[in-house]
Parts: sequence; structure tokens; C-alpha cells
Amino acid sequence: MFTPKLVSVLREGYGIHQFTKDLTAGIIVGIVALPLAIAFAIASGVSPDKGLYTAIIGGFMVSVLGGSRVQIGGPTGAFIVIVYSIVSKYGVDGLIISTLMAGIILMILGFSRLGNVIKFIPYPLTVGFTSGIALLIFSSQVKDFLGLTFNGNPVGFLEKWGAVFSHLSTTNYYALALSVGTIVIIVGTQRLFPKIPGSLIAIILTTAAVCAFKLPVETIESRFGEIPTGLPHLMIPSFNWGQLQAYVQPAFAIALLGGIESLLSAVVADGMISGNHRSNMELVGQGVANISSALFGGIPVTGAIARTATNVKSGGRTPIAGIVHAITLLIIMLFAGKWAKLIPLSCLSGILAIVAFNMSEWRSFKAITRGSRQDITILIVTFLLTVIIDLTVAIEIGMVLACFLFMQRMAKVSHVSVITDQMEDLIEKEDPDATDKLNIPKHVEIYEVNGPFFFGAAHKFRDSIKALEKRPKIMIIRMRNVPFIDSTGIHNLRQLVKDLAGSKIRVILSGVQPDVDREIRNAGLAEIIGEEYIFPHIRLALEKATELSAQFRK
Repeated sequence: MFTPKLVSVLREGYGIHQFTKDLTAGIIVGIVALPLAIAFAIASGVSPDKGLYTAIIGGFMVSVLGGSRVQIGGPTGAFIVIVYSIVSKYGVDGLIISTLMAGIILMILGFSRLGNVIKFIPYPLTVGFTSGIALLIFSSQVKDFLGLTFNGNPVGFLEKWGAVFSHLSTTNYYALALSVGTIVIIVGTQRLFPKIPGSLIAIILTTAAVCAFKLPVETIESRFGEIPTGLPHLMIPSFNWGQLQAYVQPAFAIALLGGIESLLSAVVADGMISGNHRSNMELVGQGVANISSALFGGIPVTGAIARTATNVKSGGRTPIAGIVHAITLLIIMLFAGKWAKLIPLSCLSGILAIVAFNMSEWRSFKAITRGSRQDITILIVTFLLTVIIDLTVAIEIGMVLACFLFMQRMAKVSHVSVITDQMEDLIEKEDPDATDKLNIPKHVEIYEVNGPFFFGAAHKFRDSIKALEKRPKIMIIRMRNVPFIDSTGIHNLRQLVKDLAGSKIRVILSGVQPDVDREIRNAGLAEIIGEEYIFPHIRLALEKATELSAQFRK
């Protein structure tokens, strides 16, 4: 449980063939991470070198001590809002202290074996605050995107947009053209040359244009000065022990968001490589990474989903790729950092606009709005609280609201009855649809779900299916005792169907109750499974399974 994946990989045996793939993937991810590390740092209200330090030191520690084979660590867009708020209120020293405390909290969560607890966060809540963060990131970039000129940068969402609208007359059309051009280059590169990092191409072209034509736009150098090209130094923050309590809330916010994002990234990576991460070790590794990053002047670290996916698609399969990614960034910083100061800020704002769009999860947001009123309530409340008030408050209230709404739903479907052993036997004998009385054809296996298919049971269900040693060719999921299903249940069922389809396993649903059937159809899951494979009764499902099974015997 507490053995880093790197140690396991080296024990299993590591050859030159895989090293070549990891080396290539690490270099590619390092190049992709360069503009993002700089952009995330600037958007967070700190100097660009701190983003590079975070990606180098934090990314290295995540790969060395983490619980995932392919996780890439570093600064991410999700932290922009939190970091900017902490820096505005407590300064850089306050950010360092909060990050150190967050690292300790993550290590405690990992060693307490609470890595799996984060899976119980409802899906609408995750989508709600992620979409809220995406909107806040975009809002923070409008000033540089348009090249507006005004003093200060308001923290609040409404105040920020108020300042933007009141200074639209100061729009710099050169900056606007570079921002739009950056988006066009990134989108065009993704479509025409998907293996080439579009953000890097955009930076090279826009920087060259600014230098060649002496365009009057703000650059990293004009705002922050030189980018250090040496190794980071150990930084011990100065603080008053009496003020330590003030950093507890921001530290928990960093730890909670970092834990959620890193484990979500690890789960996504597992699906891409058919692997299994060690959630508790991942939290420990993330904790050490945050402590290390803070001590050398960096910002919070977590698993980066987009860079992790790039790593996998580029052939990376072990933590060595993540280590190479960190070394690549270090080499670039040491030998090419002097050129990074020429990057126009409008280009970085265009990159972050793309990041915000990709984070928005608008498809998931739209899908949840077609679900139950309880899920919609959690989604909207979390989204609005994230945007208008604070991410920490949004998660706290969202979790409490989810628990209360769940208890309300359970009260509607739960009942208590006393059944003796003799009555249990009688019920089983009188049940004509008992599994042991059914004629189950070869290649078919029935898996029965009992009870509400809500966010607390969805992960357990999916993990149980994945853990089956013998995989049938046809799997009937019996849902006669499922009174309702929420968005997390639908999300996990959708992912399970896709995973099994990849293994050429046909999924058939039986005994689907009307309320559950309506939720499945509203979410578009019926189209993925196939209308002809959803039945109200087990005997109809078995007839279909028998028909399919006969094809395997031919």
C-alpha cells in the first residue's frame, strides 16, 4: 500500500525498450508543460519562475514517490483561484506556509488510509466547482486577453468584470489579435498535427511577431523582469506562530482540491493503461511534492490530467517518464530561460482561455441538468458559490447539501421489516425469478445490484465488476432492486459499459424500474448500451442473452 510505483516498476525489471518510450514521452510532456507552468504562475499572481520550480521539483517528487505509474505532477489551472486569493490576502510567505501545511495534511490523509474516501464526493459537486473554477480562470484573463489598462486586479468575480467593462475603451487591439491568434493556432494544431504541442507553437510565433514588428504589448519582461536561469534556493518563510490558525482554511482548501484532482487524474490514467494506482501512496507522494515545492519557492502541486494523458498517448508507462519531464523542464529553464521573458502576456491569456474551456466540463454540466432535481441543486449551488464566494465554502456547503438531499431520498425509498429465517427461506422458494431457478446459458453471467445506485455505492459497484477474475462474453446487470440512480451512478455505469465494450463484453440491463429507466434515458446512457439491450424483466434479458450466446457457438 505504501510502496511507490517507481519501486515496484524497478523490482519488476526495467528494460531499454521501455526506457526509450519513457524518455520520448517525458521530453514531449516537458515541452508541453513549459508554457502551462509559466501561464499558471502568472495567473496565480506570482512570478513565472515559481511555476517552473513547481513543475520541476513537484513533478519530480510526484513521479518518485507517487502511487501511479504515469501521473504527471505540477501546477494546474484548478489552483489559480485559490493561489491568487491566498497571495492577495497573505502574501507569498502566506502561500508558502499554506502549501507546507497542505502537504502535511495530504501525507496524514494518505498514511491514515483515507485515499478512497475522496471517491465519495458526488459527481455533480465535482462538476460544479470545476466549472466554476473554469469561469473564474477565464475571468482572470480578460484583462490581458484584451490588453486593457487599469490599476490593480480585483479579486472578486463581480468586481473583476465591473473593472473590465468600465475600461473597455483601453483595449489594445494588438494584444487582442495575439490572443485570438493563439487560440486559432492551438485549435488548428490540435486538429491538423495532434502530436505537436499547439501552445508551444503559439508562443514561438507570437513572440517572434512581437520582436520582429516591435508590437506595443506587455510581455513577461515588462511586468516581471528577468526570469532566473539558475537553480532554486531553499526558502524558509517567516511567520508568527500566533497567526498559524489563519492558514488552516487555505491549507485545507489546497489539500482537498489537490487530493481530489490528483486521484481523479490517477483514475483517468488507470482507464487509459488498464492499471491500478495506489491512492494512499499517491496522497503521500503529493504531500511530499507540495512540501518540497513550497520550500523552494513553488506553488501547490497536483496531478495534471491533460499532461498525464499526453504522457500516456506518447508512450510513457512508468514513473521514469515523469522524472524525464522534470529534467527536461530544468534543462530548458537553465539554457533557454532568457528567451521566455519575451513571451507576450496576451499569448499566455489565450492559452489559459483554452485551458478554461477544457476545464469547463460543459457537456457533463448539461447532462446533469437533465437529471434529478437533487443533482441539479448540488450542481448549481456549488457552481454559484465557487464563482461568487469561495471554493472552500462551495465544497463544504456542497457536501453538506449532498448528504441532506441523499438522506431525504433514502427516507422516501427505505422501509423496515422483520423477517425470520423461515420467512427468508419461504421468500426465496416462492420467488420464481430467483437466480438459482433460471436457465443461464453459457458465456453469460448475472450480476445483481441491490439498493440505491447513488454516489456512495457507484465506485464500489464499478470496482467489484473490474475485480472479477473470469470475464463472461455477456454480462446481465440485474437492477430490479435499484429504486433510484444518481448522476455519479450513471457516470460510473457509462464508464463501465465503455470499459467492457473495449473487452468485447456485451452488457444487458434487466429489471430496470421506471424511475431508473427515465434517468438512464435522459442521460443518453440508453443510446450507449443500446435500446435493444434494456429489459424490464430478467426472463426477457435471458432470451436475448441466449440468442447472443448461440452466435458464439457457431
